Amino acid sequence: MISVVGIGPGERKLLTVSAIETIEQADLLVGWKRVLELFPDVLCEKAQIGCDLNALMELLKTSIHRNVVVLASGDPLLFGVGKRISETFGPDQCRFINGISAVQYMFGRIGLDMNDVYLTSSHGKQPDYDLIARLSKVAIVTDKENGPYEIACEMKARSTSFTMYVGENLSYSGERIEQYDLTASLPPRDKAYQLNVVVLNNERQ
Repeated sequence: MISVVGIGPGERKLLTVSAIETIEQADLLVGWKRVLELFPDVLCEKAQIGCDLNALMELLKTSIHRNVVVLASGDPLLFGVGKRISETFGPDQCRFINGISAVQYMFGRIGLDMNDVYLTSSHGKQPDYDLIARLSKVAIVTDKENGPYEIACEMKARSTSFTMYVGENLSYSGERIEQYDLTASLPPRDKAYQLNVVVLNNERQ
């Protein structure tokens, strides 16, 4: 059986009780290097993975007879690895332990409700900026190609009046949250943004 466990934004105390119990029962713990480093006290076999999801699927296929736990940042079914695992193995061979997503964490940090929010991602794809510009509340999990500055420029070109919040390294020691009124200022163009979530809020719509 494969258990896909959402470990939250990254701080260990944000794990659910169910996530902790599942991790402690693992025969094989699978995850990215930074994620595995959160569990030095879990003494089972560990396998580090990278961005090659095909290699991950092959590893899981050869280990399906074991109690395998895949660690996923945030919530595995919110722009995470969970979708690919679910499509590959189905409900009879895998289960999901939901975690707190970075998006949820971000909304909590800025004190903004998530009612009617539109969730999307710019990882490896171009967001639908025309759609986003028509909405009142949007959360975007970004990548290096379509990050805070690029998103802000697209919104400014469409004459929107969003307030933008940029949350970097959420729950880690280097956490940083910045706010911009896109009618007056944009995020720095040349800044090397760390792992981040962008929230757009238009209270005037």
